[in-house]
Amino acid sequence: MRPVEAGRAPAKGRRGFTLVELLVVLAVMGVLAAAARPLVELAAQRHKEAALRQALREVRLAIDAYSLAVEQGRVLRPPDAAPGRPVYPATLELLVLGVPESAEPGAARRHFLRRVPRDPFADPALPAAAGWALRASDSPPDAPRPGRDVFDIASRHDARALDGTRYSEW
Repeated sequence: MRPVEAGRAPAKGRRGFTLVELLVVLAVMGVLAAAARPLVELAAQRHKEAALRQALREVRLAIDAYSLAVEQGRVLRPPDAAPGRPVYPATLELLVLGVPESAEPGAARRHFLRRVPRDPFADPALPAAAGWALRASDSPPDAPRPGRDVFDIASRHDARALDGTRYSEW
């Protein structure tokens, strides 16, 4: 049997970690967490960008489907629409509420969206449709502005994306 040194417990009775060992482990974990944080933030931004691309695609396809349906006579043409010109929805909500297929009372309605998708960079307190910047068909591409119809949408968020472009230009 080995003699017990002064100030140390016998090897059998020694359990757990010393304070120094715990501090070293905590320091290593802190360094790893600090190194992982930028990667987590980057992944979150990529996720938001992908959601923005999907929402823009979904709404733009619905706007085009509405215009084509009016052109082909599958839904009622708005009474104020100029003949021979493309027609776009008056609001984004119209794509959700649906458009009557005929002038008959109780006619079936054609819906182009289940819901207006939310801009992931917009204020969550705003309604989904209010989070988008709208462009009317009579506004120029270099100076988009809302108007009597919805020709296109864009994000109101003017920050730069990971690829260097502005979200508002997508």
